[in-house]
Amino acid sequence: MTDILLVFGTDTGNTEEAAEKIQERFSEAGHFVELMNVTDCSVDRINEADVCIFGIPTWDFGGIQGDWEDFEEELERADLKGKLIALYGLGDQFGYGDYFIDSVGWLHEIIEPMGASIKGYWPTEGYDFTDSRALSDCKTYFYGLAIDEDQQFELSNDRIQNWVEQLLEEFQLQEAA
Repeated sequence: MTDILLVFGTDTGNTEEAAEKIQERFSEAGHFVELMNVTDCSVDRINEADVCIFGIPTWDFGGIQGDWEDFEEELERADLKGKLIALYGLGDQFGYGDYFIDSVGWLHEIIEPMGASIKGYWPTEGYDFTDSRALSDCKTYFYGLAIDEDQQFELSNDRIQNWVEQLLEEFQLQEAA
């Protein structure tokens, strides 16, 4: 069985709630996902996992969630060469449209040069924002799933479902159920 670790940071509980929904969707496909708050995570646990999913909210004007910021040095010591990694982030595209899910971009900037195999890029279609540090070079994809619980909460469940289906394919995980 594939060892899937989902590490999240949260202040309001929304990123953890999204993690639980992601875990549930993987479980429905027959795969166990271990949830771990970044405050409880270690470089050793990341190194042990076959697949890592990192969840992070963006605060105000592009601010990095504090627990993830505190974990940065630890994360930089991880062996991510070839490791399958996916990112998701929460943000407010209308209130902070110039910084929508910037924290996902911050994480991508850290892990991409470390040789991680990043999966789960997500289309920008259906979002209304001005700019994002999490945009791919072609500007048609985010570096991970974008969730807006402030303005588009009614779309979150479907987006999570579709993203998990995408990850199952990209991670080459057959449905075990």
